[in-house]
Amino acid sequence: MEKDIILKVENISKQYRLGKVGTGTLSHDLNRWWHEIRGKENPYLKIGDTNDRSTKGTSEYVWAIKDISFEVKRGEVLGIIGKNGAGKSTLLKILSKVTAPTTGSIKSRGRIASLLEVGTGFNGEMTGRENIFLNGAILGMTKKEISSKLNEIIEFSGCERYIDTPVKRYSSGMTVRLAFAVAAFLEPEILVIDEVLAVGDAEFQKKAIGKMQDISKGEGRTVLFVSHNMAAVKSLCTRGIVLEYGKVVFEGSIDNCMQKYLENENSTAHRIWEKANVKIPKADFIQLIEVKVLDKKGQVSLNHSIFEDITIEFTYEILKKGELFTHGFNLFNVENIHILSSHDKESETLKKPLLEGIYKKAVVIPGNLLAEGSYSCSFAIMRYNPFHVEFHELEVVSFNIIDEVSTNTVRGNYSGGFPGIVRPLLNWK
Repeated sequence: MEKDIILKVENISKQYRLGKVGTGTLSHDLNRWWHEIRGKENPYLKIGDTNDRSTKGTSEYVWAIKDISFEVKRGEVLGIIGKNGAGKSTLLKILSKVTAPTTGSIKSRGRIASLLEVGTGFNGEMTGRENIFLNGAILGMTKKEISSKLNEIIEFSGCERYIDTPVKRYSSGMTVRLAFAVAAFLEPEILVIDEVLAVGDAEFQKKAIGKMQDISKGEGRTVLFVSHNMAAVKSLCTRGIVLEYGKVVFEGSIDNCMQKYLENENSTAHRIWEKANVKIPKADFIQLIEVKVLDKKGQVSLNHSIFEDITIEFTYEILKKGELFTHGFNLFNVENIHILSSHDKESETLKKPLLEGIYKKAVVIPGNLLAEGSYSCSFAIMRYNPFHVEFHELEVVSFNIIDEVSTNTVRGNYSGGFPGIVRPLLNWK
């Protein structure tokens, strides 16, 4: 391994046999042994379904993770993100040596401390204080080393009053507080943390993230962090990998990883509702037919420069004359943050009913407004006096904002683009 690389993962895979305890039947184990003594490959490595929990599959074997490789540098905070069932927890258990990989190898320098599940590594019959010493001993520390950190651990955990009470009487929040404090203050070279921090309250999560930042930046130790909290991932991690169906589908800056993870697989700049087989967004007098995202040339485009106007064109059909209504538009980023909304309050359709037929309505998002990233928009039809939403269809179309200047400029920590939700062109004097 290179001098700066503290953890190297090479082609690790983990195979499970569904519905069984263990790896298989006696006949399968004998078959493996027979192949092994003849110097042949395990025959069951050639079979197995992809880790997709939504499909039934055809094999009794499944690959929880498959051929995963990456390297982590000293002092780096690596975010491991993916949907439920993507293989994140399996990967961390292998890295923490809770379970062994079926194939592949892991090389590391230094001690690995893990915080995988609430109470993992704790003995419920022992007190909080005794568990601190137990975990320190597991990490290879002497009693003197643990004692020197004891007061800091207890203070950070906020469990001082109960530190001599058996852990089995702790709440899940208290348990995770103490477990994190133990893992963080006993100075492992690599700290592995799963979604477990979600159990803690907001104040503790903020405190824990601050401590992890100190660990990586101030003390030069490495953190592997799994969370569905994208704000926590973005604030803490410098680089990331995205898992999907047990495989690495993307590796890069944390902003680009979040973009990959959060973007909708059905992202499109042009959508048509077919009457035959799709539920059409409609009210009793109107229905949406088509939506397009247009560039400055009037062409459908998914990608747009941050400097240029974007036109979103809605085509709808009036099914019944005599109704007064108006149009609404909402914009969301990939983190599902509601960026803006706009109602067509001056629309002629509020004053005079439209005849039956097909009409178009367009809204223009000015250039130099949105930050780079991916966006989706919704479309709504509303009445006033009294206010009533006839229908509101989410994610009708999507588009990407690209900032060529930001992308091609070195900006220190801003490896995935300048920060912020909007990037308006303001007047400077």
